[in-house]
Amino acid sequence: MAAKEDLYTKVTPRRQRQNRPGTFKHGSNLDVLLSMGFPKTRALKALVSTGGRSVQAACDWLFSHVDDPFLDDPLPREYVLYLRPSGPLLHQLSHFWQQSRITCGKNKAHNIFPHITLCQFFMCADGKVEALCEALQSTVAQWRGRFPSPLPLELYTSSNFIGLFVEEQVAEVLKAFAADFSTEAATKADVHVEPHKKQLHVTLAYHFQPDHLPSLEKLAKGVDVSMGCDWLAVLFSRDIRFASHETLRVMYPYTPQNEDELELVPGDFIFMSPVEQNSTSEGWVYGTSLSTGLSGLLPENYISRADECDTWVFHGSHSFLSCASPSGSGAAVGGACDGLLDSRLLEDRSPGDPPSLNVICQPMQVLRVNSQPRLPKRTLFVCRHGERMDVVFGKHWLSQCFDAKGRYMRTNLNMPPSLPVRSGGYRDYDKDGPITVFGSTQARLVGEALLESNTVIDFIYSSPSLRCVQTAHNILKGLQQDGKLKIKVEPGLFEWTKWVSGTSLPAWIPPADLAGANLSVDATYRPHIPVSKLTVSESYDTYISRSFQVTREILSDCKNMGNNVLIVAHASSLEACTRQMQGLTPQNSKDFVQVVRKIPYLGFCACEEQGDTGVWQLVDPPILPLTHGPNHSFNWRETLLQD
Repeated sequence: MAAKEDLYTKVTPRRQRQNRPGTFKHGSNLDVLLSMGFPKTRALKALVSTGGRSVQAACDWLFSHVDDPFLDDPLPREYVLYLRPSGPLLHQLSHFWQQSRITCGKNKAHNIFPHITLCQFFMCADGKVEALCEALQSTVAQWRGRFPSPLPLELYTSSNFIGLFVEEQVAEVLKAFAADFSTEAATKADVHVEPHKKQLHVTLAYHFQPDHLPSLEKLAKGVDVSMGCDWLAVLFSRDIRFASHETLRVMYPYTPQNEDELELVPGDFIFMSPVEQNSTSEGWVYGTSLSTGLSGLLPENYISRADECDTWVFHGSHSFLSCASPSGSGAAVGGACDGLLDSRLLEDRSPGDPPSLNVICQPMQVLRVNSQPRLPKRTLFVCRHGERMDVVFGKHWLSQCFDAKGRYMRTNLNMPPSLPVRSGGYRDYDKDGPITVFGSTQARLVGEALLESNTVIDFIYSSPSLRCVQTAHNILKGLQQDGKLKIKVEPGLFEWTKWVSGTSLPAWIPPADLAGANLSVDATYRPHIPVSKLTVSESYDTYISRSFQVTREILSDCKNMGNNVLIVAHASSLEACTRQMQGLTPQNSKDFVQVVRKIPYLGFCACEEQGDTGVWQLVDPPILPLTHGPNHSFNWRETLLQD
């Protein structure tokens, strides 16, 4: 077999810019696919790439990869054998995974679920996977009754690593099991497996920031390693082409505008090689889709980082305690595992547990026995305002729309038919502009989507900027709550004052005047941070602290009075009002600005409280994203009246 390095040189993704466009056993599945007319190499690749779950899954994979330039390449997949905990110990480790991510952010350990590595990644041709799974099944059967239980684990910490190490003598026993599997794999499947020679351990955290060590160490000491555990021998595979790539998750749909662009479907995964990014434009990256195998350019702000194991394929697991294999993937494991994942694995899966094992199918539903109904979680929604008049029509829109006496008249259909009268005169609109007609439509669409998703908004807060108040009002219209739910105008939610031009803050319309202009505003609300407390050109630290303070106080006020709070403010608010609520440290100002510039009009996020802990976590919003394109001004005289 060729060396791994040689194979990697052959599988660098090629830029194909012209291409746009019941459980069975393995043998039975293959026979069905062959009878349908699929070539054997393709049928085997589809079965292995879907974990052999069913003929239908394999067919779906084949149809989605019809334009995959690597579809007929005889590339092996890479496999790995892990010991994975289950039972009470898994609950302990899953809790650590979740809390460490909330408290300190993601570190390298989060890329893969809790496990003990038994061998190095090894290659296996598609036609030998069935025999490989049989080798694992027979090896585990030979070791039942001999496998050490419980495994003695000892906590170890250093400046950049935290883990649970297996006691040395017991580790040698586990290595002997791995050696036996290696022998069986060579005999049955002609596959070379290299057992892990280093100290066996469960990695808890590594490559984390030095100042996170005390928090992570404290959490690690809370893991009770004496808890019961049935260690499972679990086999996974990954696509060899993307072993060194970054794994990304598609967040928003994208329809290609050019031939070299990649279509994006939410939930898909993208493999991105750093080498491929050298020639891309700013804001765009080059990647390959997991679901189609196609490659192309895609907008960077449509994707987010995923965990490495999110795209791995599960090929079955075996318990050392019970005679029956606890779980299996079905076809790909050739009868060694011929059912769904063991109910024990499903019951043991907690909210902090890693993503589902069968990654190409829809996420597995979590089954819990005798579970108690949970109280609704408190949720904070943060939303950016709608499209701005001064951005669409430029800084000089006032001179286009107001005459010398200050009377307003719109000059474009996207301008509001009327505007609230300002006590300081229309010039105050210069720093406190309204939203466009389309901005109102955007906001109403968001409100309608919230209504359709049965999302109840109990409280709504807004920045004092007119564009934010108008956006909040139109969201309430879409929710059919305008006039019923009142907007609390909170100056503490205004954006970073350093971004305001000139030497003074905007002269905002007072809440009483906003209410008088038929906006659904609570004129009696007393803000947490009044306008008098805001300063011009405040420091970044002051802005971040202010946003965190006012968000905490808002949530404290609303506690026990309703579950859902909506804040309508600025692009910066989505980051500033949620990051520290998650227990994360603020980003530096440069990184903060890079995040903010990617947030569009009506950008929307959701943050849930984790129990009654005061710690919050970002989750998927209950509504779809809102995307729209530019529509330039059209002058029929200049365009159509030509000589």
